[in-house]
Order: sequence, then structure tokens, then C-alpha cells
Amino acid sequence: MLVIRLLRVGKKNQPAFKIVVVDKRRSSKSGRFLEEVGFYNPLTKEKVLKTDRIKYWLSKGVQPSPTVHNLLVKEKILEGKKIPKHKKPKKKEEKLEEKKPVPETKPEAKTPASADSASVAKATSAKEAATAGKEEKPAEKTETKKEAKVPEETKSEGK
Repeated sequence: MLVIRLLRVGKKNQPAFKIVVVDKRRSSKSGRFLEEVGFYNPLTKEKVLKTDRIKYWLSKGVQPSPTVHNLLVKEKILEGKKIPKHKKPKKKEEKLEEKKPVPETKPEAKTPASADSASVAKATSAKEAATAGKEEKPAEKTETKKEAKVPEETKSEGK
């Protein structure tokens, strides 16, 4: 199957693209294409399109890539809507659907078992107590270091 797509040319950080007709199975980087039908420089927005050749290839059933399709729609060679560049992946939509039922099931599980809620409350209070104890210990250590430094300074003043 043939496609019309972009072939990158140009220096590093200075992209320019040839618009070429190539077999879909071939890499566009190989440089072997059937015909060059245009040129596009995104930095200067320069476009050179051979409209008669593009229309010829489209009549033969060649499919443009999404970027080339949007370019042809913008130049009014093709009629239709532009293809959105950034579609939301389906995976994120599926994850959102999975997350919605989870909060609905949690309140149902808590209401019949009062023992479970009591154990959760005990666990949270135990965690708070453990974190409170940890917070006090580093504060004591810093105070002892300060106390140790004070006598050394007084000794140097006395000499």
C-alpha cells in the first residue's frame, strides 16, 4: 500500500521535510521513494506542493499520513476536517471507568461491619502515636548537639 508522508531532511535542529509517495512497509528514512510531491519547512512555514501530482496519487488510492492530511486540508487540496494531533489514549479512559465504581463499593463495605471501622481507627491512632514519637527523637538529638557545642565555645573564650 502506498502512502504520502514526510521525509525529514536538513541539519540537526533545522528540520525540513520532503513530501513523498512511498510504500508503507518501507522506512521513509531510506530515501527510496516513488515520487517527491512537495516540500515543507516548519521553521519558515514554507510549503511547496505539486497539487496536480498529489491529486493524481490520491485518485489512485494513496492514503496521506495524518500530518500530511492536515497540511493538504489547510492548503485546500483536500476537503474535510483536520485529524486531531493529540488524541487521548484509550488506556486512560479505561482506567477512569475502573476507578469510578471503587468509591461506590467502599461505603457499602464499611456500614455493615462496625468492628472493621474500629480496627481502622485503632490502626490510624497507632500510626499517629508512632509518628509523634519519631518526631520528638530527632528534636532531642539536635538539642544535645547544641549543648555539646556551647561548653567548647566557653573554653576557647577562657583561654
